[in-house]
Amino acid sequence: MKNNGAKYFAVFIAGLATGAALGILLAPDKGSNTRRKIKEKFSDLGEKATEQIKKFKKKKKDDDDDDND
Repeated sequence: MKNNGAKYFAVFIAGLATGAALGILLAPDKGSNTRRKIKEKFSDLGEKATEQIKKFKKKKKDDDDDDND
């Protein structure tokens, strides 16, 4: 039950990635431009996910430290 936050976060990220990819794929553009846009979006998404994971881990560590006091 403690891991619900991580599950919701993973589902959110998956939905975000799917929506971004579909939005780019359905927009009319040349194939090379579409591939470049997808690469850029997924790179940005990866950076944002990494940031959020770091924040989540820090918060969890802080919460665990507070529980030990």
